[in-house]
Amino acid sequence: MSAHSRPNLPQREAIRYLDGPLLVLAGAGSGKTRVITEKIAHLIEACGLSPGNIAAITFTNKAAREMQERVSRLLAGKSTRGLTISTFHSLGVRILREEVDALGYRPNFSILDATDCFAIVSELAGSADKATIRRLQALISQWKSSLVSPDEARGIARGEYEVLAAEVFANYAATLRAYQAVDFDDLIVLPVALFEKQPALRDKWQNRLRYLLIDEYQDTNVSQYRLLHLLAGPRAAFTAVGDDDQAIYGWRGADVANLRGLPRDYPNLKIIKLEQNYRSTVRILKAANALIAHNEKLFDKKLWSDLGHGEPITVRCCADQEKEAEAVVMKLQAHRFEHRGAFRDYAILYRGNFQARAIERFLRDQRVPYLLSGGQSFFEKTEIKDITSYLRLLTNPEDDPAFLRAVGAPRRGVGSSTLRALGAYAGERHRSLFAAAGEQGFAQRVQAGQLSPLREFCEFIECLRQRACREPAAQVLSALLDAISYEAWLLAQDEMRVARSKWANVREFCDWLGRKGDEERKTLFELTQSIALIGMIDQQDTEIDAVRLSTLHAAKGLEFRHVFLIGVEEGVLPHREAAAENRIEEERRLLYVGITRAQRSLHLSYAEKRKQGREVIPCQASRFIAEMGRENLRFANENSTTVPDRAASAERLSALRAMLAGQTR
Repeated sequence: MSAHSRPNLPQREAIRYLDGPLLVLAGAGSGKTRVITEKIAHLIEACGLSPGNIAAITFTNKAAREMQERVSRLLAGKSTRGLTISTFHSLGVRILREEVDALGYRPNFSILDATDCFAIVSELAGSADKATIRRLQALISQWKSSLVSPDEARGIARGEYEVLAAEVFANYAATLRAYQAVDFDDLIVLPVALFEKQPALRDKWQNRLRYLLIDEYQDTNVSQYRLLHLLAGPRAAFTAVGDDDQAIYGWRGADVANLRGLPRDYPNLKIIKLEQNYRSTVRILKAANALIAHNEKLFDKKLWSDLGHGEPITVRCCADQEKEAEAVVMKLQAHRFEHRGAFRDYAILYRGNFQARAIERFLRDQRVPYLLSGGQSFFEKTEIKDITSYLRLLTNPEDDPAFLRAVGAPRRGVGSSTLRALGAYAGERHRSLFAAAGEQGFAQRVQAGQLSPLREFCEFIECLRQRACREPAAQVLSALLDAISYEAWLLAQDEMRVARSKWANVREFCDWLGRKGDEERKTLFELTQSIALIGMIDQQDTEIDAVRLSTLHAAKGLEFRHVFLIGVEEGVLPHREAAAENRIEEERRLLYVGITRAQRSLHLSYAEKRKQGREVIPCQASRFIAEMGRENLRFANENSTTVPDRAASAERLSALRAMLAGQTR
């Protein structure tokens, strides 16, 4: 939708409505970000509200950045100082940092990520089995985001596994408290607890944030809903924007019941529907509407578009996943050639990351540039974060999360009871863990056997720090890896193939830093200060002319001119586990999200058989294809095993190759 065209009637109504709580049901591609950003501008310009009294809350940093940029353009030349546009978690951090005294933590408390917490849960559970630890972490996270306390968890735990989880949860909560640390769930749970126990603090924040705008409302969980409820207070001046048809995060604790609960909790709630889609052609929307009509509806709405009928949606049946990958890549190349398109106009979407491998192989063979999103960034890998924790500690001994991570990777005789005692002492003294470890007062609290490995670790860091300020980066990194025997530790932790691959990543990272140090004539100390910016490099991929490969979950909020949806078959989409657990509606919404990413053309494919491990399993088309309505679809080569079709496709293939060769000369 062009930014210069006027908002349509329902959008205008949503922007101007201020007589009470408002729910905007915004279908895919219906301009919801525009409603939020223009409403912020309207509140500031027409209603005279101070930017400091407005908060727009979303789920990703990317969405928050985009909103910030749009608001700055709308209010060009005017100050937006104090305006809050942030994720739920960033808002939580802000509240906790400001109310740290009421919380009973020291000002620079640590925020631990999932990998930091993994090590704690692993030790508390007395298990090194990664799948078990991940399940425990997921259950603890689910309890926390549903506002279930450790005591309540003990009361509701059923069966051996849940009883263990409840026990670990209680010890985990005590450990974090002793470390003066919080995890991601705490960033929402702790502000909720503060506001419920301390009405004066709640009033202070209600008076500060006088108007709330909440994006992707259908993705909120119990604790996020509670936080919003507490912030909105009796005034209930808020606009919630959401779409029950795009609720795809139930597995992560998101609760569509929060949408259902709004009219109950706010009887004077006004509902406005945005049904005009500015993204997709009529055919694509008809298929999306037909599919989602099979779900039970919370609120009825039907997307429509005036962008013309558009190309038919193609459905292709392929012999197996290799043939599917080949067919998709060749079709994409031919389509791009025919429409004189750019690579970035195309996306290949799938249910699970495992489906990307075959596609990647064919894209590489054909020298088609591609970007993988929804996969793990290099700098997010466990082994890279282990090494960067040492580097962070070199430049900032106050960095407690880095201290906790480095002291445990590899483990060097410092157990969790020692670290708990250190955390408690550091909290009382308002010192960092690193500084507290060197104090005489702490030495009197633990036994000599506990103290010596900790002091050795601190001396090692101090010695490394001095070298990092003087010697070439490559030399110091090499000394670090040798001293901590990181390669041997990886080999002891993981099976050979995984350990080798992790070690190769560490070598690549250290070689890269070493080269950077030589080229820029910087010490490791100077280089490490810029490592914090590395994460941003990963974000700068929007301008690259490359095909996007993405999971359906990671594609939410994005749009592409042409979309290929692969593996649309029973057991993959809907996923077999979801089918077994009766979660078909969420899988249907997931495909709906995939369909509505497409602007101009949509191509679906599935395999007749799929290789799993050493087995070859027969597959059948997903039930969802039939639900999209036959009149919206065109079936390509219905029987993929007929010989003439293969011969014809081989002919087409060589003609296409000749054509592409001519094009590149």
